[in-house]
Amino acid sequence: MIYLAEYTYRKVQKDRNLASIFIFYNYGSLCMNTRTKAETYRYLYRTMKLIRSVEERLARAHMEGLVHGACHTYVGEEAIATGVCAYLQDDDAVFSTHRGHGHAIAKGVSPHALMAELYGRETGCSNGRGGSMHLFAPEIGLMGTSGIVGPCILQAVGAGYAAKLMHTERVGVTFFGDGAVGNGAFHEGLNLAAIYDLPVLFICENNLYATEVSFSYASRNPSVASRADNYGMPGVEVDGNDVLAVYKAAGEAIRRARNGEGPTLIECKTYRMRAHAEGMGESGYRSQEEIALWKDRDPIKTLRDRILEDDLIATDDLKTIEAEIKTIVEEAAQFAADSPWPDGQTAISHVYQEE
Repeated sequence: MIYLAEYTYRKVQKDRNLASIFIFYNYGSLCMNTRTKAETYRYLYRTMKLIRSVEERLARAHMEGLVHGACHTYVGEEAIATGVCAYLQDDDAVFSTHRGHGHAIAKGVSPHALMAELYGRETGCSNGRGGSMHLFAPEIGLMGTSGIVGPCILQAVGAGYAAKLMHTERVGVTFFGDGAVGNGAFHEGLNLAAIYDLPVLFICENNLYATEVSFSYASRNPSVASRADNYGMPGVEVDGNDVLAVYKAAGEAIRRARNGEGPTLIECKTYRMRAHAEGMGESGYRSQEEIALWKDRDPIKTLRDRILEDDLIATDDLKTIEAEIKTIVEEAAQFAADSPWPDGQTAISHVYQEE
């Protein structure tokens, strides 16, 4: 049985004995090295499935007028956030983009707090003030998502610099799209991280399009990972729709970072299955054949098939996980709808430092 109380706003649930998917997601990162293969696959599958289910529910809510403003879903790219964040702890700092819902959930933000935020409610992770593109939960290391392309790269470098100055094993992680690769912040960030051997992971989610501009048009060099050579750091290209490949690459990069061996650039080749933002049309910039081809490479279906092929988790157990997630998401949507709006008297709260 799943109880809403287990997902109380900003509550960090770390009881590993809970028999439901409500186990706080960061818990997985604390013991990944001690998990069995089946436990690891289960963790990865349910995290991806949860992200997908939340995003699809938010897309519906946007159509119903419950979510206002831009809403960029992460459908099709779930393997990246899941594979990377599986190794992160609460004090590892993540900086994200306009398409940050999946990163937030994988880092540990509850569906309840996430959906309430997009509904503009006080119980949201940013108290209803940020919406889809400004998600914050610093208590678990989600240091913010942003609609501005590029700055998250430099912010993660700053986090890595702080970690090194303080002699900790913390890492800074930045997720960004292929559109940010042509931004000066990309080059400045990688260069600075390389110079000081900072514990930073640069995760490029190359979904082939920056809004509607193809990466092949915007760059003569089709490889993002190869750019790492310019700064003397490892550059790795992986199938971003294969959560196991992402998980392996991220694990090695995080090991290097924690051991003082410097930064890593990981390019994850992936594809968003929905429009750039909810309510936007496709405008003919990509073909239906291309979309269908990538849908056949759905990261969730790929892992599910592998689990069943390797006989790691029974079909009935997977169905139980899926049913639990459905309950979680519907409870989260109801929680968001029932939550209060922010009090107008608090409009300038969180703007100035309070004594």
